[in-house]
Amino acid sequence: MVEFVDQDLRGSRFAGVDLSGAQFRLVRLEGADFRFVELADVTMRGVELVNVAITGEIVNVTVNGVDIGPLVDAELDRRDPGRVAMRASAPAEFVAAWALLDRLWAGTIERARTLDPALLHESVDGEWSFIETLRHLVFATDAWVRRGIQGDPAPWDPLDLPWDQMPDTPGVPRDREVRPSMDTVLALRRDRTEGVRVLLSGLTERALDAGTEPVEGPGWPESRSYPVRDCLLVVLNEEFQHRLYAERDLGLLVARATAPTARSTSSGVL
Repeated sequence: MVEFVDQDLRGSRFAGVDLSGAQFRLVRLEGADFRFVELADVTMRGVELVNVAITGEIVNVTVNGVDIGPLVDAELDRRDPGRVAMRASAPAEFVAAWALLDRLWAGTIERARTLDPALLHESVDGEWSFIETLRHLVFATDAWVRRGIQGDPAPWDPLDLPWDQMPDTPGVPRDREVRPSMDTVLALRRDRTEGVRVLLSGLTERALDAGTEPVEGPGWPESRSYPVRDCLLVVLNEEFQHRLYAERDLGLLVARATAPTARSTSSGVL
């Protein structure tokens, strides 16, 4: 066990580090940035949470004796009733949820088209660019529908983009340098979304309750059986959440693109 006592570690960077079971006493974390951090089974006492932004999965999180998870879910459902549709349980509900996603994404795509195409390759606050987001959703469909449900061991397109923390896997593409046009990615995406629509149109309760056949060979998801229902819910959640992220970042890009530029006066004062 390594101990850091009375140490000044300001500005330190921890990446790919396992801190399970670590103890923090009299630690200052002002301005700290946590991304893709697992905080399961963590106890915090005597903490001060002021001006803190948390985005992620909140389950069984108790603050001052109150489980805030249901409160957060209820408020998010109130703000966006479409979120409820992403918890589909019956075949008709999955069809309706997919149709809703199609309408929502159509508006987001039109919004993206108003920007300089170069901005669609631009990261905002270290997150994926708009084009990378679309590529990741193609990967999600390839993984959970074409591989997970339909049994294709290698359904990947060269433009597929796994999540950043996924270990490099033989045969699974991960090209962060390629810069395809939005139309190129949208053509690929339409092929995948139409495939899901066809699958859902023939969905039955029995099919939903069934388990997938394990797919041999490297890839994602891992080779085992998964409930078909769970596979489809993963795709719904990916589509819904990443559109929210995309809308958030498009808003920042629009603001940046339309912000007035500073102009000098005759006196040289800005």
